[in-house]
Amino acid sequence: MATQSVRFRGMELLIAYSRNPTVEVRNQIVRLNIGLVRNIAYRVSQQCTEPYEDLQQIGYLGLIRAIERFDPHQGCAFSSFAVPYIRGEMLHFLRDKGSTVKIPRRWQELQREGQKVSKKLEATLGRLPKDAEIAQALKVSLREWQESKLAIQNRLPLSLDATVGQTVDSVLTLGEMLPDAYHEAWQNREEERQQLHGAMSHLEEKTRTAIEYVCLQQLPREEAAKHIGVSPMTVSRHVKRGINELVCLLQPQVSGRLAS
Repeated sequence: MATQSVRFRGMELLIAYSRNPTVEVRNQIVRLNIGLVRNIAYRVSQQCTEPYEDLQQIGYLGLIRAIERFDPHQGCAFSSFAVPYIRGEMLHFLRDKGSTVKIPRRWQELQREGQKVSKKLEATLGRLPKDAEIAQALKVSLREWQESKLAIQNRLPLSLDATVGQTVDSVLTLGEMLPDAYHEAWQNREEERQQLHGAMSHLEEKTRTAIEYVCLQQLPREEAAKHIGVSPMTVSRHVKRGINELVCLLQPQVSGRLAS
């Protein structure tokens, strides 16, 4: 029940922000999604040496970008929409902070001289010079010239925003194509949570409430009984019946996932 209340409150704020963007409403939405940023920052911190706290602060920038771009009328869950923005902001930060490949000074100087020689040869020959002609003018081997040229070309890391494919309505970037076991596991948990939430909506009200108190919030059955207004034994019966019903409701979905 508490989770539903938070989700409903979050959507109310997102709708209000889309109609009238204010810093106050935006900050309220940020506070409601702190857990999401922390979750992603923790996963990313396990894959790099950057402090978790720094990644968390960067993640808030991505969260704010997601809030500003989210359309509450499209029927998409905000958490699913925000994850790529939050994670992307962290990856961009790591990419920009990372050092470039170190190139030997000899090759750097060779490339500078090669550019000058290439222009002179082009003017003399009336065409672009071949690698062998440049190497001969520089008095180095063809292999050394080609290796130095390749090293200079590859000295910068490839952008995670580099386009590697195209879908019907958007482009696919390198960052989106890279495998991320932590992100995939999180997505699986999120799918399971949504399936459980959908299945629980089919339960009778008191049965659903008993499941939420005992199984999700992990309250003692005596305390759950006080909240519901029934006996602990009745709570146990509701929990048992609810679990059996959930197994029946979720089994087709699990079978479908395994088959796919």
